[in-house]
Amino acid sequence: MLKFIDSHTHLYLSDFGNDISDVMQRAAAAGVERFYLPAIDSSVTESLLSFEKAHPDKCFAMAGLHPCSVNGQYKDELRKVEEQLKIRSFAAIGEIGLDFYWSTEFSSQQYEVFETQMEWALQTQHPIVIHTRNAMHETIRCVRPFSERGLRGIFHCFGGSYEEAKSIIEMGFLLGIGGVLTYKKSGLDITMKQVGLEHVVLETDAPYLTPVPYRGKRNESSYIKIIAEKLAEIKNISLEEVAKVTTANAERIFNL
Repeated sequence: MLKFIDSHTHLYLSDFGNDISDVMQRAAAAGVERFYLPAIDSSVTESLLSFEKAHPDKCFAMAGLHPCSVNGQYKDELRKVEEQLKIRSFAAIGEIGLDFYWSTEFSSQQYEVFETQMEWALQTQHPIVIHTRNAMHETIRCVRPFSERGLRGIFHCFGGSYEEAKSIIEMGFLLGIGGVLTYKKSGLDITMKQVGLEHVVLETDAPYLTPVPYRGKRNESSYIKIIAEKLAEIKNISLEEVAKVTTANAERIFNL
């Protein structure tokens, strides 16, 4: 039986409100045993933690402030994250990072929020899960001094070049590989041919970034097997090897 870990999935969102039981059953049938739930902001905290509580030993919550949620109220949002971290431990601090795709209006605040949360991660001994869009070089530059102090984690939804992958790996971070790997024009297949499997974890980012052949529809955690199959094909190795190594990598980064 293949065993997978979905290292990044938003199963607690309303996109799954009507059929979450079926979604979880399909994931189990595909071999997905654990699900890691990234935070966004305080608007989803209740649903995130409630979903974790409803699925003990399978679902694990993160805490953090997403860069796209950094706005004029960011200090209040950060305070709420800090309060959460004082109450309990989480699987990781994430997803955090830099996103300059939609807007750069709060770019300076994004840097402040990102660096503050990386500092908290070091203090509390949490790994981090990084979101970066239109800001890969800036993100790597921000992370490097923290990695030199021992911070580790995952670059979620990696879709960059081999040079970028190499920089991330040199910092001791893992690459989160998802549905983008199946997109013909992404170029990620070329990059992944050169990246060792020991540096990879699998993710879906459900309900987003659905892999081919379901692109355009809602993503779900059972589709992680499709991503694994594509990675096995690209690297000319068995699906069993992909499942075994990526699952071990996820267990290690999340300190299971």
